[in-house]
Amino acid sequence: MEIAGILIDWYAEHKRELPWRETENPYCIWISEIILQQTRVAQGLDYYHRFMWRFPDVYSLAEASGDEVMKCWQGLGYYSRARNLHTAAKDIVSRFGGRFPQNYKDILSLKGIGEYTAAAICSFAWKQPYAVVDGNVYRVLSRFFGMDTPIDTVQGKKEFKLLAQELIDWKHPDLYNQAIMDFGAMQCTPQSPDCFRCPLQDGCRACAEGRVEKLPVKEGKTVIKPRFFNYLHICCGDSILLQRRELKDIWRNLYEYPLIETAEAVDFHELQKNAAYQNLLAGVGSVQVLRFVEMPRHILSHRIIYARFYKLEVSHFGPGMSGFLQVREDDLDKYAVPRLIELYSISNGELKCCGEEKSQL
Repeated sequence: MEIAGILIDWYAEHKRELPWRETENPYCIWISEIILQQTRVAQGLDYYHRFMWRFPDVYSLAEASGDEVMKCWQGLGYYSRARNLHTAAKDIVSRFGGRFPQNYKDILSLKGIGEYTAAAICSFAWKQPYAVVDGNVYRVLSRFFGMDTPIDTVQGKKEFKLLAQELIDWKHPDLYNQAIMDFGAMQCTPQSPDCFRCPLQDGCRACAEGRVEKLPVKEGKTVIKPRFFNYLHICCGDSILLQRRELKDIWRNLYEYPLIETAEAVDFHELQKNAAYQNLLAGVGSVQVLRFVEMPRHILSHRIIYARFYKLEVSHFGPGMSGFLQVREDDLDKYAVPRLIELYSISNGELKCCGEEKSQL
């Protein structure tokens, strides 16, 4: 069965109308592809419009401050994507004179761009015959050809990349790539696909062998580790303290309240015995606890954050707080903060429950 033509015909009838499909501008395509990594289209669409309004070309992105880029990205998760976009934009301006490179290897050399994104840009912007391989493509190919090589192994990635390249429609690589990705997202879905209405059913080995729900295969599972965050929302008059996360950890370059991370969950009495707490609150005069909020579990790709927030009012900021920013509380929305901080800020003290909130790095 020649699947390229079937997929393109299916796409002509079922494709999703999306703004980045109405342009061949590589900058717009690049932005959309980075936003859509690990992000649902419905959520990414709003961010795409917001990002393109604020940064309509590579120069505006390159010239922006890091804080401004992160603020525009706030809430989308996987913040390394925003940092890489900013770095790559500067590289395009300095190394390529502001013109988006058209060569596959040059595109691949940009920060944050891997083989999938480079192939997508080349095929969508210039109709170059580079096959894309994302989660949707893995699923369609593994089921249709009955491939049980784990997709998260070096061998699996090599096999699927070669197969995808063999199947690509050289006359219409852009349509084929869009078609197979939409097909995986809408027809050959992860759970309960409608195989009886699938145009590839007659040639699908997984369907014939009853293995649809078992493919694709993954060899390993991500180990999810718990972390325990104790945030101190410290107020003095109308000012609060913030710090910028600088280490190579989650939420780098975002702002947050002073944080004390502990090896396990602790109550406020235990927290007060912590050396970091004592150093931070030394010499502040009176300390009044205004609010305590225990957040729902905050689930990242490989971490579960158990967070507690303590709103404290102090007579004055002490010497242990000299390394923090002092900002007006009303100005908090000017800073790019993790989704967890945003959720706490809008809770108004009413969120004292256990549940879960899913997010990304």
